[in-house]
Amino acid sequence: MMTDAKYGYSILFVEDEVLARKNYVIYLKMIFESVYEAVDGVEAYNIYKEKKPDILIVDINIPKLNGLELLQKIRQYDLITKAIVLTAHKDKDFLLQATRLKLTDYLVKPISRTALQLSLDKVMDELRNFRTIAIKKQIFNGGYMWSYDNEELTCNGKTIHLTNKEKILFILFMDNLNSVLSVNKILYSIWNDSPEGNVDTLKTLLKKLRKKLPRDMINNIHGIGYKINS
Repeated sequence: MMTDAKYGYSILFVEDEVLARKNYVIYLKMIFESVYEAVDGVEAYNIYKEKKPDILIVDINIPKLNGLELLQKIRQYDLITKAIVLTAHKDKDFLLQATRLKLTDYLVKPISRTALQLSLDKVMDELRNFRTIAIKKQIFNGGYMWSYDNEELTCNGKTIHLTNKEKILFILFMDNLNSVLSVNKILYSIWNDSPEGNVDTLKTLLKKLRKKLPRDMINNIHGIGYKINS
């Protein structure tokens, strides 16, 4: 691997051992333009959701959410992000679990920079030579996910049935994610100029939709309208 120019990919390194993490992060910053680090599985998942890194390097034995659990959670929705696992395990049970996580490679500790570099070479080869088309999705807390391409809401893989008007309203929210929608805009989008579209019918529709979503997912912005945050 050449190190005179940085690769235009982002990478997340997850390791709870401070010295090891700092040393590898310094090394990775010599190679990649964007390098993030996390000390545990929960922090790593939050960074993953926010930054959407191209590559994950994850130690198995991390607190709060171990490496396998972290990758299993990510792989529910994302089969594209490249992953390398760092582990002290060589047993068959681990290898069986690891094969289901679509890993580019796994490295048994202690790990040399040469071994890590060879794994990164594999990652770079996959990124350069294989193209995977992703379905645009938005992930929410509690296992909820919205597929823009399929216009489908699921929770932990199970489809949540939305009525026609509930779906129109939810699509409107998703197309304006993190933005406040005025009551008038919502009314016009769903009912156009029909007299049945009024504040009371909107409140009833919101009440029914909220029952199918995580608590407090739809926020009421007093005197203005409503919004959903990513």
